[in-house]
Amino acid sequence: MKQILAHIAFVLFALNASAQLLPNLGGQRAGVSTLSFLKNDISPRSMALSGANLTLSADGMSTAHNTASMSQLEGIHVAASDLMIGAGIHQSWFSTIVPLKSSTSAIGFNLNYLSSGAMKVRTEFQPEGTGEYFYANQFAAGVAYSKLLSDRFSFGTNIKVIHEQLAQYSNTTVAADLGFLYTTDIKELKFGIVIQNFGGNSGLTGNDIVESFNRQPVSVGQYSVPTIFRLGASMKPIQKNDQSVMVAIQLEHPNDNSENLRFGVEYEFKKLLYARAGYKINVAGENLPTLGLGYKLRFGRNTMMFNYGVNATQYLGTLHVFGLDFMFNNDKRE
Repeated sequence: MKQILAHIAFVLFALNASAQLLPNLGGQRAGVSTLSFLKNDISPRSMALSGANLTLSADGMSTAHNTASMSQLEGIHVAASDLMIGAGIHQSWFSTIVPLKSSTSAIGFNLNYLSSGAMKVRTEFQPEGTGEYFYANQFAAGVAYSKLLSDRFSFGTNIKVIHEQLAQYSNTTVAADLGFLYTTDIKELKFGIVIQNFGGNSGLTGNDIVESFNRQPVSVGQYSVPTIFRLGASMKPIQKNDQSVMVAIQLEHPNDNSENLRFGVEYEFKKLLYARAGYKINVAGENLPTLGLGYKLRFGRNTMMFNYGVNATQYLGTLHVFGLDFMFNNDKRE
């Protein structure tokens, strides 16, 4: 036990030292993009692995991780998750993936929705509220497609329409995700590349209700969506009997913040129970490991996967995300 604790302490020290050595590339661009809800990790499996998700085995959340993995699915998947951000703010994800008859391609539909709930309209003379309410709602609806080009290489894309409504202001734009996945036969070694939220600039439109502006149209600047370039790899160095361990590493290059690294470890027991942990390097306000669990239930030839992830942050408190993944006619165990 002492040796294990010593190794853990050494790893944490090494990770902290690496954070000081990693250059702060792009840090000066922090906060220059719009539609920041697209950056939230709404997958419990991904959150538990600190976002090292590009090469995860295909599941109902593949449209959020890497659309290239969708073509590996052999049954229909319906998935949903809920991220509790705090202050009554929830972000939900819904996804359906259907393999096509060719068995080498799949199509998916997904919805990413964030709602603030009702907020009071306040003025300097009525600080407790005027009796009116306003809302901040944002959503992205997408259609995804993936194709297996060979027994080892696949690609996928997700085209989405994004809309936000902030009180009387609104914004609508279009963006796309593009992903690639390469699988080897060496301990399930995989490599993945994803460009997420690739699109043009957009800005809010609407009329100002403040008297000093004489109800004239407001001119709001144009900002880009939060585009992120991701490069990752994973493998299973331990596969013995009914147990396995998967390790993943991922480099992220966002257009509105510093480059950062993600590490994740997933322990699997009899393909029923999963324990996960992860760590981020060079992400401000997130200096603690992420954790999560997964459990699979069987219903005849159908299965249901329950996933949970938790991430302790400095600025938003502790984030929790729960998810369900229904797999129809997809349990291949004897």
